[in-house]
Parts: sequence; C-alpha cells; structure tokens
Amino acid sequence: MRTAYHEQLSELNKTLGQMCELSGTTMEHATQALLQADLDVAERLLEDSKGMSKLVADAEEQAFRLLALQAPVAGELREVVSGFQIAADIDRMYALALHVAKVARMRHPDPALPEEVRGYFAEMGRLAVRLAQGARDVLDTEDASAALALDTDDDAMDDLHRHLFSVLMDREWPHGVAAAVDVTLLGRYYERFADHAVAVGRRVVFQATGQTPEQIVGSVESD
Repeated sequence: MRTAYHEQLSELNKTLGQMCELSGTTMEHATQALLQADLDVAERLLEDSKGMSKLVADAEEQAFRLLALQAPVAGELREVVSGFQIAADIDRMYALALHVAKVARMRHPDPALPEEVRGYFAEMGRLAVRLAQGARDVLDTEDASAALALDTDDDAMDDLHRHLFSVLMDREWPHGVAAAVDVTLLGRYYERFADHAVAVGRRVVFQATGQTPEQIVGSVESD
C-alpha cells in the first residue's frame, strides 16, 4: 500500500547521501587550498557551487512531494521532517567548506596559516572528511552504532580546536592580529562542520526509528 512512499523516501535519502559526499569532497579540496595556498583550487570551489544548489533543490522538491502526494502520518511524517533537517545540516557543512576556501583565496599569494598551526588544520581536515563519509555511511545503513561512532571523531576535532587556542594565547605568538583572527575563524569552521556531520548521523537514526542512537544501542546492550 505504501510502496510509492518508500520509493520516494529512498530517493530523498539517496540525494542526501550525494549532498554529504559533495560536502566532504569540498572540505577535502578546501583544506588542500588552505594548506598549499592553492588559488586555483579555491577559486574552482567557489565558482562551482551549482552542484550543491541543484542537490538542495532536488531534496526539497522530493520532501515536499512526499508531503503533498503521500499524505504521511505518524512515523512517516517524522521521516519526511527529518529529511528537511538533514538537508539543512548538510548544506551548512558545504557552506563551511566554502568559507575555508574563501580564506585561502583572500590571503593568496601568502599562506593563510602560520607554520605553527598547519599540522592542526591538516588533521582537522582529515577528520572533517572522515566525518562526512561517516555521515554518508549512516545515511546508507541507518546504523545507530555507526552514528554514535561519529562522536569519537567529533571529540578529536573539539580537542584540536581547544589546542589551537593555547597556541593563539601564547605570549610569543608572532603573527599579529589578522593571522590570529584567521586561525580562530578557520578552527570554528572545522569544528562546526564536525558538529553538523554528527547531527546528520543522529537525525538519520531518529528518522528511521523514532529513537536516539543512545536509546537503540542501550536497549541492545541491556538485552
């Protein structure tokens, strides 16, 4: 009776997965532009945002179609509303990746990052890409344990973010206010990217089950 609904929901989740993949790839390339002061990469990312715009429009259209034509009720309505929220989180991830590319472009031909913090951002970029891929995997599997596992990388990102401030607050910081502002903003972009990836994983599980990942894993462990 609800075959059409489930097929359309599957299409929506497929589009969300493509959005997640694009966000991760964009952050990977933006980090490359940042670390290598690569103007070509930064400009290419900033000039080629049509792909994400189309995916966002597709996701919204698919979600509205589900609301208008399939008259979802109870759990189905939760699934559709969660789809809107997931799309918003992923779109924000993409925007944060573009913010990184903008800083790389703005500071060219000089590197945006002082040598003291380059290692931090290399690792933050790696974690961001892994979190995006992890969120994509949760979209595919709806696995509560995988959603919870995203918290580990998010905690590592938070640790790096905190350590950045210890470097910035060092009295021996020789790079001036502008560099400190850049590093502060960039750290925040990566930290927020991670937060949205974790939110995607949690929303996917709630979309599918009506429960948080903790509730599902806890109930399994108590059996």
